[in-house]
Amino acid sequence: MAGSAGLAVCGQTLVVRGGSRLLATSTASSDDNSLFVYDCSTAEKKSQENKGEDGPPFVPGSGTILACTFSESGCYFALTDDSKRLILFRTKPWQCLSVRAVVRRCTALTFTASEDKVLVADKSGDVYSFSVLEPHGCGRLELGHLSMLLDVAVSPNDSFVLTADRDEKIRVSWAAAPHSIESFCLGHTEFVSRILVVPGHPELLLSSSGDGTLRLWEYKSGHQLYCCHLASLQEPADCCSFQRLAASRIAFWRRESCVALLCDCIPEVYIFQLDALRQQLLYRQRLSFQHRVWDVAFEETRGLWALQDCREAPLVLCRPVDGQWQSVPESAVVQTVSGVLRGHWAMLAGCAGADASFSGLYKATFDNMASYLQKKEERLQQQREKRQRRQSPPQPGPSGQTKRPGPAAWSC
Repeated sequence: MAGSAGLAVCGQTLVVRGGSRLLATSTASSDDNSLFVYDCSTAEKKSQENKGEDGPPFVPGSGTILACTFSESGCYFALTDDSKRLILFRTKPWQCLSVRAVVRRCTALTFTASEDKVLVADKSGDVYSFSVLEPHGCGRLELGHLSMLLDVAVSPNDSFVLTADRDEKIRVSWAAAPHSIESFCLGHTEFVSRILVVPGHPELLLSSSGDGTLRLWEYKSGHQLYCCHLASLQEPADCCSFQRLAASRIAFWRRESCVALLCDCIPEVYIFQLDALRQQLLYRQRLSFQHRVWDVAFEETRGLWALQDCREAPLVLCRPVDGQWQSVPESAVVQTVSGVLRGHWAMLAGCAGADASFSGLYKATFDNMASYLQKKEERLQQQREKRQRRQSPPQPGPSGQTKRPGPAAWSC
């Protein structure tokens, strides 16, 4: 989520972001040499060296990280911040390759499957591509929407670019000619918060929305295969507490074909099973946490990592045991990684108590019917009083004669 704490896992590398800093460590070793910390606020000095380059100027800001992602192989990592910058890293070993300016603040980004480009979606509805092989090259405008983009994805063969916007649409565009639209996935009634091309099933797309649904699509045709209303999975007592369920993260575990869905500001994660043959999702379980969950991510060899608002236990590892998902008792790796985060808790402290990132994206409705009816009744009352005055008999004058209206009184 933009501006909130986040979690990303690729292979055995785990990255946590909070505020302007990111922390990368390994889940395979407790060696201190595996720890990498980067502060975007210190990159301001480096950006001044690029004043003479073509492209948009760098904008001073706090350096708060808005979005980040790994490449498919995990060799590259990219992030964007509120200073309108795209920062590219090499991960083996960790090294900052470039700091480039973007036109507007970004909402999402992704690498192409070939890992030669980074696609960046911004709040104005545009998608720009930045070269990975030429880390200091300027961005190129690829496509645009008429509303804010909230997520971007690519097909596994790099043939299609998929974009999700605030106006309920998912667009599938040809990557080679983005002006050519293959299809639209239509059905959501609120903003589309997240999309994910299902790993291992290149024809399937998962999407979530502010309308509180999780949907499965065959995206090339725009055909909806399955729709789950999350409100139907809640207990009756919870329905009053959480009426708006916008997913902030969709994660997929290829080994078990499991989908984890995290909703904004709710300490719960919904677990689904993907039945690819029947092309549907099977609801399995709801994981509840004692603290607010900021983000979730799967590690293929271990299970589901959850980053939560708790200094004593910032990370929780969950996996299925006898068919039921449950948290793993603190193992050595959980203790080690959690200990690293406790030592850098200041980067996450500012995210505690933050507002819902999607709260301002819902459609605003105005009920002005009561005001309209009141004004209408006042107008009708004035008309009735005017008719009564016209129909009342003339009053006698001082001499006892009936006073008749003069010509001026009859004039309009």
